[in-house]
Amino acid sequence: MFGLFGSRDKIKTFTPAELRDFLRENEGACVLVDVREDHEWAGGHIPGAVHAPLSRFAEAADKLPKDKSLIFYCQGGVRSKRALDTAKEWGRNAEGHLGGGISAWRSLDLPVTR
Repeated sequence: MFGLFGSRDKIKTFTPAELRDFLRENEGACVLVDVREDHEWAGGHIPGAVHAPLSRFAEAADKLPKDKSLIFYCQGGVRSKRALDTAKEWGRNAEGHLGGGISAWRSLDLPVTR
């Protein structure tokens, strides 16, 4: 899904396979951000992700790199979209989010770490 107002506002909803490939192709240029809560993060997360829980997003987002594209995910895709919209409002380079969240990622047996 892309925004309607030009390239600056384009937002990508990644499938798990698209995200896996995008992360490989853009290693070092983007940051994958898990916005789930602490107990969800402890239960497993996508390798290389950083943790910025939505409930403390203002505090956590301030620590995210400002010079890299941000891609968000959560359990099912709702919180990550909210975080993405907030990051965009704050002028951050929010590239997109993982549609279906880590649930979709896990359904394809893609790697998860603890």
